[in-house]
Amino acid sequence: MTATNRRRVLLAKPRGYCAGVDRAVVTVEKALEQYGAPIYVRKQIVHNTHVVRTLEERGAIFVEETDEVPEGAIVVFSAHGVSPMVHEEAAQRQLKTIDATCPLVTKVHKEAKRFAAEDRDIILIGHTGHEEVEGTSGEAPEHIQVVDGPDEVDKVQVRDPDNVSWLSQTTLSVDETNATVDALRKRFPNLLDPPSDDICYATSNRQAAVKEMAPECDLVIVVGSDNSSNSVRLVEVALEAGAGAAHLIDNASLMAESWLEGVETVGVTSGASVPDILVQDLLRRLAEYGYDSVREVETAQESLTFSLPKELRRDLRAEAVGS
Repeated sequence: MTATNRRRVLLAKPRGYCAGVDRAVVTVEKALEQYGAPIYVRKQIVHNTHVVRTLEERGAIFVEETDEVPEGAIVVFSAHGVSPMVHEEAAQRQLKTIDATCPLVTKVHKEAKRFAAEDRDIILIGHTGHEEVEGTSGEAPEHIQVVDGPDEVDKVQVRDPDNVSWLSQTTLSVDETNATVDALRKRFPNLLDPPSDDICYATSNRQAAVKEMAPECDLVIVVGSDNSSNSVRLVEVALEAGAGAAHLIDNASLMAESWLEGVETVGVTSGASVPDILVQDLLRRLAEYGYDSVREVETAQESLTFSLPKELRRDLRAEAVGS
C-alpha cells in the first residue's frame, strides 16, 4: 500500500487503564515486591493477556480457584470481585488475602446486600458466567437473577412485581443496559433503580469517545482481549455508531493488512484493562502503512484514583515505619 495524505488515525481519549485496573495491577506488583514470589492470584487480575503474562514473568501464579493455592499462602482477589463463599474458602485454608476488587464493583455488592435486606427481588443485568456477575450474585443468591439483555426480560419470575430492583455489571454497553431497564420497567412499573449508576465511569467514557469518532471512521480497531467485556462492547458501540468496520485485537501483530484496503480513517481505542504501550505499538504499525497523522478525540478527562487494598497498605506502612 502506498501512503496518501488523506490517511489518518483518530485516537480515542480516554482509553486504556481505568482507576480500578491500575489499582489491581499495582496491587500485584507491590505484593511481589513486599512479600516476594510467588504471589497467587485468583482468576486473571484483569482481563488482558499482556498484563497477565507480564505479571507471571515477575512471579505471579494465576489460579482458577482458591483450593489451588497452598495453605497459608498469599492470594490476591481480582478486580472483578468475589462472592462471600470465596472469602470463606480462603479463610478455611488460612490464606492471607489481598482484595483487589474494584471499589466500583464493591459498590454494586453493597447495593445487592441492601436490596436483599429489604427482601426485594433483584434483577442483575449482566453476562452469565462473567466473574463480576458471579461475585455480585453470590452476595444474595436467593434474591438475584441474571438477565443478559432485553430479550431475556420475559423470562423473569418474581414474587411481587411491586418489589423489584435492578443492578448491573459495571462493564456493559450503556445503550443496551438502558434498553434492558426499559423492558424491565414495562413489566415492573415500580422497578427501583440503584442509588447511582452501576456502569463505571471508565466504561461510559470509553464508549462515549468511540461514539464521537465512529461516524468518521472507515475502520475502528479496539485493542483488548476477547474475554474483556468492556473491550468487546467497544467494538459493538463502534459499529452501532456508524463505523464502516470494527475489530478487536490483543496486540498490533494481529492487525490484518487486508482491513486497510480502501480505508482512509482508522479509529483506535483500547479497553479499560489495556496498557497504553499496546496502543502505541498499533500506532507504529499503522504508520508503516501511511497512517501517520494522528488526532486525539477527547470527550472526557479522568483523574480518579483508588488507594491500594487496606491489607497491603498496612504492611507497606509497617515496613516504612520499621526501616
